[in-house]
Amino acid sequence: MKKLLVITLTLFFSVVFNGFSQSTASADFYAGKWEIAVAGTPRGDIVFKTNLTRKDGKLTGELVTDDTKRPITKIEESDKKLVIYFESSQGGEISIDLDKIDNNTLKGALMSFEANAKRVKE
Repeated sequence: MKKLLVITLTLFFSVVFNGFSQSTASADFYAGKWEIAVAGTPRGDIVFKTNLTRKDGKLTGELVTDDTKRPITKIEESDKKLVIYFESSQGGEISIDLDKIDNNTLKGALMSFEANAKRVKE
């Protein structure tokens, strides 16, 4: 009876541990170069280029368009979501909310505008 209990507990904890290990992204998954396209804004379609780097355990960087550079004020990250905060010229601090689609694609919104991010491969 004790052997059955030990085997059952071992199998249970193996399944639970395996589930947790698959659901967490690596610490540097979002670090790197990204191109974030926002469609349909009053200024037309906008493409932000960024190189997210990890400093003191936190992601940081800036959003660059053809004519401006906007420092990123804060980034919230989880294994399935990335939220990038920055100061807009007219709306104060706003965010781009992006959900992980696969290892090279994120999809979400900047306010009510569709946003898509693709990893830039070197």
